[in-house]
Amino acid sequence: MTMTRTLGRSGIDVSALGMGCWAIGGPLWGADGEPFGWGEVDDDESVRTIHRALDLGVTLFDTASNYGAGHSERVLGRALAGRRDQAVIATKFGNRADERTRRWTGEDGSPAYAVASLEESLRRLGTDHVDLYQLHINGLPASAALDLVDTLEDLVTQGKIRAYGWSTDNPASARAFAEAGPHCAAIQHDESVFKDNAELLAVCDALDLASLNRGPLAMGLLTGSTRAVGADDVRGRAPEWLVWFTDGRPAPRWSARLAEIREALTADGRTLAQGALGWLLARSPRTVPIPGCRTVAQAEENFGTLARGPLSAEAFAEVERLLADLRAVPVA
Repeated sequence: MTMTRTLGRSGIDVSALGMGCWAIGGPLWGADGEPFGWGEVDDDESVRTIHRALDLGVTLFDTASNYGAGHSERVLGRALAGRRDQAVIATKFGNRADERTRRWTGEDGSPAYAVASLEESLRRLGTDHVDLYQLHINGLPASAALDLVDTLEDLVTQGKIRAYGWSTDNPASARAFAEAGPHCAAIQHDESVFKDNAELLAVCDALDLASLNRGPLAMGLLTGSTRAVGADDVRGRAPEWLVWFTDGRPAPRWSARLAEIREALTADGRTLAQGALGWLLARSPRTVPIPGCRTVAQAEENFGTLARGPLSAEAFAEVERLLADLRAVPVA
Protein backbone atom coordinates (compact mmCIF):
# COMPACT_ATOMS: atom_id res chain seq x y z
CA MET A 1 0.00 0.00 0.00
CA THR A 2 1.40 3.41 -1.01
CA MET A 3 2.25 5.86 1.76
CA THR A 4 -0.06 8.85 1.74
CA ARG A 5 -0.18 12.23 3.41
CA THR A 6 -2.73 15.03 3.52
CA LEU A 7 -2.31 18.47 1.96
CA GLY A 8 -2.91 20.32 5.18
CA ARG A 9 -6.38 21.62 5.91
CA SER A 10 -7.53 20.99 2.32
CA GLY A 11 -8.15 17.36 3.23
CA ILE A 12 -6.71 16.30 -0.15
CA ASP A 13 -4.86 12.99 0.17
CA VAL A 14 -1.67 12.61 -1.86
CA SER A 15 1.19 10.16 -2.12
CA ALA A 16 3.88 10.86 0.49
CA LEU A 17 6.23 11.74 -2.36
CA GLY A 18 5.28 13.88 -5.35
CA MET A 19 7.02 14.34 -8.68
CA GLY A 20 8.66 17.70 -9.29
CA CYS A 21 8.21 18.77 -12.91
CA TRP A 22 10.71 21.63 -13.25
CA ALA A 23 13.29 19.55 -15.11
CA ILE A 24 10.86 18.19 -17.73
CA GLY A 25 10.15 21.76 -18.84
CA GLY A 26 13.43 21.91 -20.73
CA PRO A 27 15.39 25.12 -21.29
CA LEU A 28 14.42 28.50 -19.90
CA TRP A 29 16.64 31.55 -20.02
CA GLY A 30 16.88 34.63 -17.84
CA ALA A 31 17.07 38.21 -19.03
CA ASP A 32 20.88 38.04 -19.13
CA GLY A 33 21.03 34.63 -20.76
CA GLU A 34 21.48 32.70 -17.53
CA PRO A 35 19.95 29.21 -17.51
CA PHE A 36 16.76 28.81 -15.46
CA GLY A 37 16.02 25.27 -16.64
CA TRP A 38 17.72 21.88 -16.59
CA GLY A 39 18.73 21.61 -20.24
CA GLU A 40 17.27 19.76 -23.18
CA VAL A 41 14.74 17.07 -22.44
CA ASP A 42 13.04 14.20 -24.28
CA ASP A 43 9.28 14.80 -24.07
CA ASP A 44 8.42 11.19 -24.87
CA GLU A 45 10.64 10.01 -22.01
CA SER A 46 9.05 12.63 -19.75
CA VAL A 47 5.61 11.21 -20.53
CA ARG A 48 6.84 7.67 -19.83
CA THR A 49 8.34 8.93 -16.57
CA ILE A 50 5.04 10.45 -15.44
CA HIS A 51 3.22 7.26 -16.36
CA ARG A 52 5.74 5.20 -14.39
CA ALA A 53 5.35 7.51 -11.40
CA LEU A 54 1.57 6.97 -11.52
CA ASP A 55 2.09 3.21 -11.71
CA LEU A 56 4.33 3.39 -8.62
CA GLY A 57 1.60 5.13 -6.63
CA VAL A 58 2.55 8.79 -7.09
CA THR A 59 -0.49 11.04 -7.23
CA LEU A 60 1.00 14.54 -6.73
CA PHE A 61 2.66 16.37 -9.63
CA ASP A 62 4.16 19.81 -9.02
CA THR A 63 4.78 22.15 -11.93
CA ALA A 64 4.74 25.91 -12.63
CA SER A 65 3.67 28.30 -15.36
CA ASN A 66 7.28 29.27 -16.12
CA TYR A 67 8.96 25.85 -16.12
CA GLY A 68 10.23 25.79 -19.68
CA ALA A 69 7.98 28.84 -20.29
CA GLY A 70 4.92 26.61 -19.94
CA HIS A 71 6.38 23.50 -21.58
CA SER A 72 6.32 21.47 -18.36
CA GLU A 73 2.58 22.05 -18.01
CA ARG A 74 2.01 21.01 -21.62
CA VAL A 75 3.94 17.76 -21.16
CA LEU A 76 2.19 17.01 -17.87
CA GLY A 77 -1.18 17.65 -19.48
CA ARG A 78 -0.31 15.30 -22.33
CA ALA A 79 0.81 12.58 -19.92
CA LEU A 80 -2.31 12.87 -17.76
CA ALA A 81 -4.77 12.80 -20.66
CA GLY A 82 -7.26 10.09 -19.75
CA ARG A 83 -5.72 9.74 -16.27
CA ARG A 84 -6.55 13.16 -14.77
CA ASP A 85 -8.64 11.56 -12.03
CA GLN A 86 -5.54 9.74 -10.77
CA ALA A 87 -3.54 12.93 -10.22
CA VAL A 88 -3.39 15.91 -7.90
CA ILE A 89 -1.95 18.81 -9.90
CA ALA A 90 -0.04 21.59 -8.20
CA THR A 91 1.10 24.54 -10.29
CA LYS A 92 2.41 28.03 -9.59
CA PHE A 93 2.05 31.62 -10.75
CA GLY A 94 4.03 34.84 -10.43
CA ASN A 95 6.77 34.51 -13.04
CA ARG A 96 6.08 35.65 -16.58
CA ALA A 97 7.75 33.87 -19.48
CA ASP A 98 7.63 34.07 -23.26
CA GLU A 99 6.71 30.66 -24.68
CA ARG A 100 8.13 31.50 -28.09
CA THR A 101 11.62 32.58 -26.96
CA ARG A 102 11.76 30.49 -23.76
CA ARG A 103 12.69 33.64 -21.82
CA TRP A 104 11.73 34.64 -18.29
CA THR A 105 10.34 38.16 -18.49
CA GLY A 106 9.87 39.14 -14.85
CA GLU A 107 7.79 38.69 -11.72
CA ASP A 108 4.15 39.65 -11.36
CA GLY A 109 2.40 39.07 -8.04
CA SER A 110 -0.75 41.02 -8.86
CA PRO A 111 -4.25 39.58 -8.38
CA ALA A 112 -5.02 40.19 -12.06
CA TYR A 113 -2.05 38.11 -13.14
CA ALA A 114 -2.97 35.32 -10.72
CA VAL A 115 -6.27 34.99 -12.59
CA ALA A 116 -4.78 35.33 -16.07
CA SER A 117 -1.94 32.91 -15.35
CA LEU A 118 -4.38 30.29 -14.08
CA GLU A 119 -6.37 30.41 -17.31
CA GLU A 120 -3.17 29.85 -19.28
CA SER A 121 -2.15 26.98 -16.99
CA LEU A 122 -5.54 25.30 -17.32
CA ARG A 123 -5.27 25.52 -21.10
CA ARG A 124 -1.78 24.01 -21.18
CA LEU A 125 -2.66 21.29 -18.67
CA GLY A 126 -5.88 20.41 -20.48
CA THR A 127 -7.96 20.47 -17.31
CA ASP A 128 -10.76 22.51 -15.79
CA HIS A 129 -9.21 22.90 -12.35
CA VAL A 130 -5.92 22.90 -10.48
CA ASP A 131 -5.82 21.16 -7.11
CA LEU A 132 -3.15 23.38 -5.52
CA TYR A 133 -2.32 26.86 -6.88
CA GLN A 134 0.86 28.36 -5.46
CA LEU A 135 2.37 31.82 -5.39
CA HIS A 136 5.83 31.45 -6.93
CA ILE A 137 7.63 34.59 -5.72
CA ASN A 138 9.73 33.56 -2.72
CA GLY A 139 10.53 37.05 -1.48
CA LEU A 140 7.26 38.85 -2.22
CA PRO A 141 6.42 41.17 0.70
CA ALA A 142 3.76 39.67 2.93
CA SER A 143 1.53 42.70 2.35
CA ALA A 144 1.49 42.00 -1.40
CA ALA A 145 0.79 38.31 -0.81
CA LEU A 146 -2.13 39.21 1.46
CA ASP A 147 -3.59 41.26 -1.40
CA LEU A 148 -3.98 37.97 -3.29
CA VAL A 149 -6.09 36.16 -0.70
CA ASP A 150 -9.52 37.42 -1.78
CA THR A 151 -8.76 36.59 -5.42
CA LEU A 152 -7.56 33.10 -4.53
CA GLU A 153 -10.60 32.49 -2.36
CA ASP A 154 -12.80 33.55 -5.30
CA LEU A 155 -11.03 31.01 -7.52
CA VAL A 156 -11.80 28.33 -4.93
CA THR A 157 -15.47 29.37 -4.93
CA GLN A 158 -15.53 29.18 -8.74
CA GLY A 159 -14.14 25.63 -8.61
CA LYS A 160 -11.05 26.53 -10.65
CA ILE A 161 -8.71 25.66 -7.77
CA ARG A 162 -9.27 23.46 -4.72
CA ALA A 163 -6.66 25.05 -2.46
CA TYR A 164 -3.68 27.38 -2.63
CA GLY A 165 -0.27 27.97 -1.08
CA TRP A 166 2.99 29.86 -1.33
CA SER A 167 6.47 28.78 -2.34
CA THR A 168 8.50 30.74 0.19
CA ASP A 169 11.29 30.12 2.70
CA ASN A 170 10.15 32.94 5.01
CA PRO A 171 8.30 31.60 8.09
CA ALA A 172 6.77 34.96 9.09
CA SER A 173 5.40 35.56 5.60
CA ALA A 174 4.06 32.03 5.37
CA ARG A 175 2.30 32.41 8.71
CA ALA A 176 0.65 35.72 7.77
CA PHE A 177 -0.56 34.33 4.44
CA ALA A 178 -1.94 31.12 5.90
CA GLU A 179 -3.65 32.90 8.78
CA ALA A 180 -5.43 35.19 6.32
CA GLY A 181 -6.49 32.53 3.82
CA PRO A 182 -8.97 29.83 4.86
CA HIS A 183 -8.10 27.66 1.86
CA CYS A 184 -4.33 28.04 2.16
CA ALA A 185 -3.23 24.43 2.53
CA ALA A 186 0.50 24.22 1.87
CA ILE A 187 3.83 25.99 1.98
CA GLN A 188 6.48 24.87 -0.48
CA HIS A 189 10.00 25.47 0.77
CA ASP A 190 13.59 24.38 0.44
CA GLU A 191 14.07 21.34 2.66
CA SER A 192 16.66 18.58 2.58
CA VAL A 193 18.97 16.69 4.87
CA PHE A 194 21.47 19.52 4.29
CA LYS A 195 19.02 22.41 4.66
CA ASP A 196 16.42 22.11 7.38
CA ASN A 197 13.88 24.89 8.01
CA ALA A 198 12.60 24.08 11.50
CA GLU A 199 10.82 27.44 11.81
CA LEU A 200 8.75 26.87 8.70
CA LEU A 201 7.89 23.33 9.73
CA ALA A 202 6.69 24.78 13.05
CA VAL A 203 4.38 27.14 11.12
CA CYS A 204 3.01 24.16 9.19
CA ASP A 205 2.35 22.33 12.45
CA ALA A 206 0.66 25.33 14.06
CA LEU A 207 -1.63 26.10 11.12
CA ASP A 208 -2.29 22.60 9.75
CA LEU A 209 -0.38 23.06 6.50
CA ALA A 210 1.45 20.60 4.29
CA SER A 211 5.18 21.13 3.83
CA LEU A 212 6.06 20.56 0.17
CA ASN A 213 9.80 20.04 -0.01
CA ARG A 214 11.52 21.48 -3.06
CA GLY A 215 15.19 20.68 -3.49
CA PRO A 216 14.81 17.43 -1.49
CA LEU A 217 17.89 15.98 -3.20
CA ALA A 218 19.84 19.27 -3.07
CA MET A 219 19.44 19.72 -6.85
CA GLY A 220 20.94 16.28 -7.48
CA LEU A 221 23.85 16.44 -5.02
CA LEU A 222 22.16 13.88 -2.77
CA THR A 223 21.95 11.33 -5.58
CA GLY A 224 25.74 11.01 -5.47
CA SER A 225 26.14 11.93 -9.13
CA THR A 226 29.47 13.56 -9.96
CA ARG A 227 29.06 14.21 -13.68
CA ALA A 228 29.39 17.76 -14.95
CA VAL A 229 26.24 19.47 -16.21
CA GLY A 230 25.94 21.61 -19.32
CA ALA A 231 25.80 25.35 -19.78
CA ASP A 232 22.03 25.17 -20.38
CA ASP A 233 21.51 23.69 -16.90
CA VAL A 234 20.79 25.99 -13.94
CA ARG A 235 23.53 24.19 -12.00
CA GLY A 236 26.08 24.98 -14.71
CA ARG A 237 25.93 28.70 -13.92
CA ALA A 238 24.55 28.41 -10.43
CA PRO A 239 22.81 31.44 -8.94
CA GLU A 240 23.78 32.58 -5.44
CA TRP A 241 21.10 30.52 -3.70
CA LEU A 242 22.25 27.28 -5.34
CA VAL A 243 25.17 26.47 -3.05
CA TRP A 244 25.41 22.77 -3.86
CA PHE A 245 27.19 23.18 -7.23
CA THR A 246 30.20 25.12 -8.49
CA ASP A 247 30.94 25.41 -12.22
CA GLY A 248 28.57 22.58 -13.00
CA ARG A 249 29.96 20.08 -10.49
CA PRO A 250 29.11 19.23 -6.88
CA ALA A 251 30.80 21.74 -4.57
CA PRO A 252 33.73 20.05 -2.74
CA ARG A 253 32.50 21.20 0.68
CA TRP A 254 29.15 19.53 0.22
CA SER A 255 30.59 16.41 -1.38
CA ALA A 256 32.70 15.99 1.75
CA ARG A 257 29.66 16.35 4.01
CA LEU A 258 27.78 13.83 1.89
CA ALA A 259 30.57 11.31 2.38
CA GLU A 260 30.13 11.69 6.16
CA ILE A 261 26.45 10.73 6.15
CA ARG A 262 26.34 8.28 3.23
CA GLU A 263 26.58 5.18 5.43
CA ALA A 264 23.77 6.31 7.74
CA LEU A 265 21.47 7.12 4.82
CA THR A 266 22.06 3.80 3.07
CA ALA A 267 22.40 1.45 6.06
CA ASP A 268 19.19 -0.49 5.36
CA GLY A 269 19.93 -1.12 1.70
CA ARG A 270 18.47 2.08 0.26
CA THR A 271 20.19 4.05 -2.42
CA LEU A 272 21.59 7.42 -1.39
CA ALA A 273 18.63 9.26 -2.95
CA GLN A 274 16.17 6.96 -1.18
CA GLY A 275 17.97 7.62 2.11
CA ALA A 276 17.77 11.40 1.63
CA LEU A 277 14.06 11.16 0.82
CA GLY A 278 13.53 8.81 3.75
CA TRP A 279 15.16 11.38 6.04
CA LEU A 280 12.55 13.92 4.94
CA LEU A 281 9.69 11.50 5.55
CA ALA A 282 11.08 10.88 9.05
CA ARG A 283 11.59 14.60 9.70
CA SER A 284 7.88 15.41 10.02
CA PRO A 285 4.49 13.84 9.24
CA ARG A 286 3.72 17.01 7.23
CA THR A 287 6.57 16.74 4.73
CA VAL A 288 5.85 15.81 1.11
CA PRO A 289 9.15 15.74 -0.83
CA ILE A 290 8.84 16.47 -4.56
CA PRO A 291 12.02 15.18 -6.24
CA GLY A 292 12.40 15.97 -9.91
CA CYS A 293 12.57 13.14 -12.44
CA ARG A 294 13.47 13.19 -16.13
CA THR A 295 13.74 9.46 -16.78
CA VAL A 296 11.88 6.29 -15.92
CA ALA A 297 14.97 5.06 -14.06
CA GLN A 298 14.98 8.16 -11.86
CA ALA A 299 11.29 7.71 -11.10
CA GLU A 300 11.82 4.08 -10.16
CA GLU A 301 14.65 4.96 -7.81
CA ASN A 302 13.07 7.99 -6.18
CA PHE A 303 9.60 6.55 -5.78
CA GLY A 304 10.93 3.22 -4.59
CA THR A 305 11.16 5.19 -1.34
CA LEU A 306 7.38 4.90 -0.98
CA ALA A 307 7.78 1.17 -0.35
CA ARG A 308 10.65 1.70 2.11
CA GLY A 309 9.04 4.49 4.11
CA PRO A 310 10.77 6.89 6.51
CA LEU A 311 14.35 6.42 7.63
CA SER A 312 14.54 4.47 10.89
CA ALA A 313 14.74 6.44 14.13
CA GLU A 314 18.27 5.14 14.66
CA ALA A 315 19.49 6.17 11.21
CA PHE A 316 17.79 9.56 11.50
CA ALA A 317 19.47 10.18 14.86
CA GLU A 318 22.86 9.22 13.44
CA VAL A 319 22.48 11.66 10.55
CA GLU A 320 21.57 14.40 13.01
CA ARG A 321 24.60 13.57 15.15
CA LEU A 322 26.91 13.77 12.16
CA LEU A 323 25.40 17.07 11.04
CA ALA A 324 25.09 18.69 14.48
CA ASP A 325 27.38 21.57 13.54
CA LEU A 326 25.37 22.23 10.39
CA ARG A 327 22.14 22.32 12.37
CA ALA A 328 23.71 24.86 14.76
CA VAL A 329 24.55 27.20 11.84
CA PRO A 330 21.86 26.77 9.14
CA VAL A 331 22.87 26.85 5.50
CA ALA A 332 22.60 30.38 4.08
